[in-house]
Amino acid sequence: MSQLDLAFVRSQFPAFSDPSLKDWAFFENAGGSYACGPVIERLTRFYRETKVQPYGPFPASERAGAEMDEARRRLAGYLNVAEDELHFGPSTTQNTYVLAQAFREMLNDGDEIVVTNQDHEANSGAWRRLADSGIVVREWQLDPESGELDPAALDSLLSDKTRLVAFPHCSNIVGHVNPVTEIAAKAHAAGAVVAVDGVSYAPHGFPDVAALDADIYLFSLYKTYGPHQGLMTVKRDLAERLPNQSHFFNADKILKKLTPAGPDHAQIAASAGIADYFDALHARHFAHTVEGDEADEAERGRRVHSLMEAQEKALLAPLLDHLRQRNDIRVLGPTDPAVRAPTVAIHPKNKPAPEVVERLRHHRIAACVSNFYAYRLVQAMGIDPEPGVLRLSFVHYTSPEEIERLIEALDESL
Repeated sequence: MSQLDLAFVRSQFPAFSDPSLKDWAFFENAGGSYACGPVIERLTRFYRETKVQPYGPFPASERAGAEMDEARRRLAGYLNVAEDELHFGPSTTQNTYVLAQAFREMLNDGDEIVVTNQDHEANSGAWRRLADSGIVVREWQLDPESGELDPAALDSLLSDKTRLVAFPHCSNIVGHVNPVTEIAAKAHAAGAVVAVDGVSYAPHGFPDVAALDADIYLFSLYKTYGPHQGLMTVKRDLAERLPNQSHFFNADKILKKLTPAGPDHAQIAASAGIADYFDALHARHFAHTVEGDEADEAERGRRVHSLMEAQEKALLAPLLDHLRQRNDIRVLGPTDPAVRAPTVAIHPKNKPAPEVVERLRHHRIAACVSNFYAYRLVQAMGIDPEPGVLRLSFVHYTSPEEIERLIEALDESL
């Protein structure tokens, strides 16, 4: 496998050449990544040339619709799902809320769903509210020391009444990557639908959703180098069964029935820029490795994912090595880079976390302290959700030098 060309990668992100961001090392990527150049270019062009109602019978409108269709087609390809299984919405929280309302109409009193306390509230709160409609909500609890979910513990929560199991691909604080395929198999054997929150996983490479066998997979495009939109994949047979959440005349339109409000045309069109960027990454690193290689988007996605993952784990190892040796902090989640994403939360023992992050700011380290909407997780691990934990998150465009700067800054700040 090719080694990531970091100079090429960073050249694709205008943020790295912007004077206002000069000398800042960005470690709050889990809250939102930098946007890649193709996304910014597409968004700007759409507002300049095609900011009209799309799908109309004149050139600007036709082009607007075509660009929106292109985004759906190409992102579906990278996720290895059918075009009509990909849905856009204003955010992952909103998309999950709409899904929960649809399920509420379809479920009966006494039906059961399983949620976790490892989740961001987006994939927990809306489902938990179904208890108000007579649905039994069971909680799959994390280990309070490790923060991890034990798949074996799910077995006792499943029954012939279980209709849904909602859990994260990985936590936005603990970072441990859950075995989605294994969990999905357990849930499906019980006859349940699987809803996976991929918000904290997808920035590190788009998953092959078909291989995961997730019925629903959700994440946020603004965390995957794109615009502020939510994306969800829903298996076609499930989407057809779910009650309509849109205008009554959209009930038989699979791409509209789960979108109550009108879509953000410009941002949807601009999200094709993510595929442009992935295409450029693939061409830079893989296009000449196999003669006559004509890999489809799903295969290009798998290769780009591997490229990103290798780079991130190489960066994560020295950071975790350093943190593991300290006795003045608690690292939430595993300290083995092989089993976690590069989202690392720590709880300082000798100083308040806000004081530490303020000192990091003086070193031009961009990070935050919060519960990051994983309120239940932080509380379950015995930490006060207010102020929460210090989170350090990065992606493939982070440099080894920035990791070194972070370690030095942590030494001084802690």
